[in-house]
Amino acid sequence: MFQKTAPRSRLGSTLYTAELIYHNAVRAVRKSHGNAFMAIGINVLQTVIFVLAFYFMFVILGIRGAAIRGDFLIYIMTGVFLFMTHTKTLSAVVASEGPASPMMQHAPMNTAIAIAAAMLSSLYVQVLSLFVILFVYDVAFNPFVLQEIHDPVGCLAMLVLSWFSGAAIGMVLLAAKPWAPTAVNIASTVYQRVNMIASGKMFVANAMPGYMLAMFDWNPLFHSIDQARGHAFVNYNPRNSDWEYALWVSIVLIMIGLMGEFYTRKHASASWSARR
Repeated sequence: MFQKTAPRSRLGSTLYTAELIYHNAVRAVRKSHGNAFMAIGINVLQTVIFVLAFYFMFVILGIRGAAIRGDFLIYIMTGVFLFMTHTKTLSAVVASEGPASPMMQHAPMNTAIAIAAAMLSSLYVQVLSLFVILFVYDVAFNPFVLQEIHDPVGCLAMLVLSWFSGAAIGMVLLAAKPWAPTAVNIASTVYQRVNMIASGKMFVANAMPGYMLAMFDWNPLFHSIDQARGHAFVNYNPRNSDWEYALWVSIVLIMIGLMGEFYTRKHASASWSARR
């Protein structure tokens, strides 16, 4: 109440904002569990279960030969890792504090910090899970797995692009959430369920017929996963996908989300929290 505030320089304001984002990101990571190691361990376990489920599904259905020639688990992981990153980031952004949240009553806090913290906490957990799983697979099962990845930097870039596209779609849904919370929650759930198939993590874009390709190429995650497999396997050249499409769609969506969030913040009301 009687605290004296002194004007900060641009560098000081940037560092202060970065510190707020860091502390909120830590809070977001620990939100799922009181122990930070357990929160990360739960995410690692979910990713491992996804990888094993798809592995056994491919083996049982006898469609393992439809994958790209190379390490079969790398083929599965390039799909599962990017899908999990995209989906988790979207969920984290949609669930971040809005303008009517009680957290916004604290003076330094604002919606931009909450959104940035949700995005970065999700990326941190997913990248850490990725390295943990790859380390265990490299040490325990395939000691040459890292040498078999043709372009690790390109694969990591596609992971970041999947994260960015998930954040962009989450921003649009977050901007619309205070106006229609039930509809947005349903839309978010439907989109995540549709992406189980529409992300293309179970098949290769080059092997799809044209009529089927048209049902998937609207999805930026589909392009990211296919391009990631092009970087992971030396003998696969993705010709039916384009990472630039995913990037430009994500930029357009995040601009729309930022404008919508700005408009929503200007018309925020504390009574919105009671709406269903």
